[in-house]
Amino acid sequence: MSRWRVRALIVLVYVIIGLYVAWVYDYITPGLLKDVAEALLAVFLWFLVLLGINLHIG
Repeated sequence: MSRWRVRALIVLVYVIIGLYVAWVYDYITPGLLKDVAEALLAVFLWFLVLLGINLHIG
């Protein structure tokens, strides 16, 4: 395996562990995930927002 793949794997594992710890200690909540999902939808589907389509989840 090349060096950059090993480094990428280490970074990926680090981020996954960080996400798990943040979830366990309630820094990441279902409400936050919902808000982030809505924001991402609005960013990537901005043309639908301009057409008046509601992208709010739930």
